[in-house]
Amino acid sequence: MQAVILAAGLGSRLGALKGEKPKGFLQPKGLTESLIGRSIRLLLECGIEEIIIVAGFRAEYYENLAIEINAKLNTTKIKVVKNEAYDHTGSAKSLECAKAFLKEETLVLESDLLYEKQMLEIMINHPSANLILASNATKSGDEVFLECSDEFLPRLLALSKNKRDLNRIDGELIGICKLSKETFLGLMFNKVCDYEYLLVGLEVLRIDDGIWCEIDDREHLKRTEDKIIPRLKNKEIE
Repeated sequence: MQAVILAAGLGSRLGALKGEKPKGFLQPKGLTESLIGRSIRLLLECGIEEIIIVAGFRAEYYENLAIEINAKLNTTKIKVVKNEAYDHTGSAKSLECAKAFLKEETLVLESDLLYEKQMLEIMINHPSANLILASNATKSGDEVFLECSDEFLPRLLALSKNKRDLNRIDGELIGICKLSKETFLGLMFNKVCDYEYLLVGLEVLRIDDGIWCEIDDREHLKRTEDKIIPRLKNKEIE
């Protein structure tokens, strides 16, 4: 199985907090590694055979990281591809940039995520070839809300950051999904700006009380350091 990490964004809402680097290199207090470094480590520990980082803003940081990790592990598993139009396109375009590397079933992740390893293991071992990982309410701010079908294996009907756009709320998007090669190649990348809207119709797996967050701004970072990282550390001790 492969993994694609979407990492081309400017991360402008973090401002000076991320310095000159892309936001994937953010290292919240309490972590011993950056967000992107942690994701790569966990993916490799879970047996992912190839990791494709789609970079854009300050792509050289990701390129140097890939060189460093590949040399350290004596591998070529980490690759970087550029979205040259990162400053005026969205994540759908970044996802499209990974098409040329596609060989098999693929996990898609966002670079600004912090999450427990169990989430990757669940996605990798789940029998569905196409799957969206969701959570119960986090009240974290800037959530992407999901409306799903009533089937035994619910499917995504609609998503929005505005609750009023949906008939009901069935969960929140985490930012981790799994796509078969066939589904990936059939996505209509030019129809949307944000890749999440390409996922409508896919199965949704909701995990309640999972440990995760995204870090888009100062408030997210504070919540991460005050609430999420202590929970992660406690889980790792258990």
